[in-house]
Amino acid sequence: MEQKSLVLYEKKELKWNQKELSPLEKDEILVKTIAGAISIGAELPQYMESDKTELSPHYPKETGYESYGEIVEVGSDVKTLKIGDRVVAFYGHKDYEIIKEKKAIPVPKDIHYSNALLTILSCDSAKGVLKLKPKETDKVLVTGAGTMGLLTVYFLKEYMNVHQVDMLEPNPSRESFARLLGVNNVFSNISECPIDFYDYGFECSADNEAFNSLQISLRKDAEICILSDGNKDKFELQPEFYEKELKIVGSSDGWDYKKHSEWYFENIKQNGSHLNKIFELKIGKQKLIQCFEDLSKGKVNPLKVLVEYL
Repeated sequence: MEQKSLVLYEKKELKWNQKELSPLEKDEILVKTIAGAISIGAELPQYMESDKTELSPHYPKETGYESYGEIVEVGSDVKTLKIGDRVVAFYGHKDYEIIKEKKAIPVPKDIHYSNALLTILSCDSAKGVLKLKPKETDKVLVTGAGTMGLLTVYFLKEYMNVHQVDMLEPNPSRESFARLLGVNNVFSNISECPIDFYDYGFECSADNEAFNSLQISLRKDAEICILSDGNKDKFELQPEFYEKELKIVGSSDGWDYKKHSEWYFENIKQNGSHLNKIFELKIGKQKLIQCFEDLSKGKVNPLKVLVEYL
């Protein structure tokens, strides 16, 4: 079986690489990709060599990490999955991939791939929320109505049942979607945010000014969780951080992708979901290289890109 994968060879130089896949090990499955995604906040800085967390990037570099596909072959020891099953996995922009059975996230066939793909980042945001564990009556401020911010709102509302979740987002085009997910107030300017008001804050913007506003808006002894990658701006502590004795925790990756997906898929089935509207642009895999170029030049500015391999 020949695999095609999108590889970054240097700044802004993407090429499709071809190689022959090895035979399956006993505990492995072969997945044919049906859909994937561009996670713009993570992938675009790598493409543009602007990632603050990777000052000396090494090439060649594989791209992407969110993939949905159908199992077309299984190893002899695979027990929980079978040919024809659908799964989400972490291998990125590839048309086929071999993965370990334990690494695959099973997806019910009545869940559309646009919703299925979001289970990964939904689990990442859920981990941060579960670290702070706000109560239903607590007041929460989320900075940034990008993918992570919106998924954080979704979990705060759907799982934690927090009544008041506000958001700081300067882009007016994102306000309606935030409100659709249950946000109470959307502030377009830092000056609009209440001072000394919130019990918890979630930093999802990767913007230092927004991080500063969280520190000003939180009450004494409140807590902040940083969910953004930290790959754009350098965050700075403000006088309010010390004066109010605030606490900060970081969060990365998910708490348990398979367990979270069970709740997530059931919630989607029972309540329906507007979440897949996060994919504001849909392309075929043959448009991937051009899409990265367009994103880097600002020709398109979607929340997230859905990539179809059909």
